[in-house]
Amino acid sequence: MIKVIKYADADFDQQLRETLAFDENSVSAIEIVVDDILQQVRRHGDAALIALTNKFDRTQAAFIEDLTVGAEVLASALSAVDSEVTDALMAAARRIESYHQRQIQNSWSYRDESGNLLGQKIVPLARVGLYVPGGKAAYPSSVLMNAIPARVAGVKEIVMVAPTPNGVVNPVVLAAAHIAGVDRVYKIGGAQAIGALAYGTQTINKVDKIVGPGNAYVALAKKKVFGTVGIDMIAGPSEILIICDGKTDPDWIVMDLFSQAEHDELSQSILITNDESFLFRVQERALALLPEMPRKSVIKKSLEDRGALILVKDLDEACKIANSIAPEHLELSVEEPGLLLDQIDNAGAIFMGRYTSEALGDYCAGPNHVLPTSGTARFSSPLGVYDFQKRTSLIEVSESGARDLGRIAAKLAREEGLEAHARSAEKRFQS
Repeated sequence: MIKVIKYADADFDQQLRETLAFDENSVSAIEIVVDDILQQVRRHGDAALIALTNKFDRTQAAFIEDLTVGAEVLASALSAVDSEVTDALMAAARRIESYHQRQIQNSWSYRDESGNLLGQKIVPLARVGLYVPGGKAAYPSSVLMNAIPARVAGVKEIVMVAPTPNGVVNPVVLAAAHIAGVDRVYKIGGAQAIGALAYGTQTINKVDKIVGPGNAYVALAKKKVFGTVGIDMIAGPSEILIICDGKTDPDWIVMDLFSQAEHDELSQSILITNDESFLFRVQERALALLPEMPRKSVIKKSLEDRGALILVKDLDEACKIANSIAPEHLELSVEEPGLLLDQIDNAGAIFMGRYTSEALGDYCAGPNHVLPTSGTARFSSPLGVYDFQKRTSLIEVSESGARDLGRIAAKLAREEGLEAHARSAEKRFQS
């Protein structure tokens, strides 16, 4: 079911490239639709939102108020949810908030030897839009992971949009929104929701940044409105890479591989080990455990198309491969994970030790589960409080500083052929 690749094979690099590659849906047809939707929302505002939502989500809204979740509905959502689920949501929220409190950045400044003040003013974004997927699945954990860092950062207004096919609202998602401190909720989804958040309508104020995952239409819409607003990232399929020394229970490893494969047929699950007998035990146990999984067809397709069991000589080789892949989730399922940590430079999140399943990070460990995918961990980071703050440089020059810095600036300005710059710098001390 899962192909085996050996690092010692002459064509290993080619095999790995083929495993990592995936055929994205052709964007040309999607792009035409997304462009049209964004233009409709930009031109017609609320009227376009109502028409598009009725069309795509099979609702019968007559007014924008029909697509608005009132504050009283949001507040009462907790009572509509099983108490054990509510307790789990609140426990997860406390852990996520505690972790993200430690990411807060504060304004700072200092004076140099000439008495010049230099620093940064750090303030929260004013308004943020949170997209929450609906339809086939609902993800209250995504509500917590996106909204709580924004609230910790001090964002003044958090607006949530979520599709509600056939008008059905998921009460757990609303409960999560209430717990996380979401201010407004609209029952709209797709590219039209992204357009509303980016451009604003008669009812929905435009936001400064849009965060949250979505389907291909949502992802493309986010890409197109970037620049008008900020976005978190363009997320690809879920990924897990496990480095194991062969001493972890193979059933644990199989379930960790399954945990990503069950997301989507394009998800990627890879195991790297230096123990060949363990590799084949994992392969055997995967075949044995698959039939009992509710999403077995999705898991099977994912593992057959994009999964891999990679055999290496030692764990140093495993770390080298991990850095080249730059996975979203990296499990170090080894005796002493700290010894490998210094060798890992590229990963969205690192799960250290045999007892640290990636699933804990998805829900309640504390760190954010919104992570870079498709190799972007080489240059980007998990979603955090810092994504909801902006930094402004502070410069206050003293009289003596104007002379010292003015001479430097004038010299460099003339070197660049910008005489007005030079004179602007000189005027402060020549007078």
